[in-house]
Amino acid sequence: MITLTRFSGSVFLLNADLIERVDSTPDTVITLMDGKKYVVCEPMSEVLDAVVAYRAEIVSVSALLEAAHAARQLAPPTPRNESRTRLAAVVPVAADNRAGGDV
Repeated sequence: MITLTRFSGSVFLLNADLIERVDSTPDTVITLMDGKKYVVCEPMSEVLDAVVAYRAEIVSVSALLEAAHAARQLAPPTPRNESRTRLAAVVPVAADNRAGGDV
């Protein structure tokens, strides 16, 4: 999401992934994929910088997550408590109880 300002002065967040194009006519007009338009105070260059920074942040966070995942894969497995991994003991069931007890 990028932070933008309407001409009224109100600040809002816009999903940068939905931007189809940005025009300068001379006001900056952002057109979304669905055709909705926003007129904002920021010049086109600032909108572009905000979108580039947003995408760079996504890529850098993704790289950090991949590195953390790779480090976990390379780390030796942690020993497990043997009592937690044992299966429950098998308990024999009496013949008359298997049919629902109505024998």
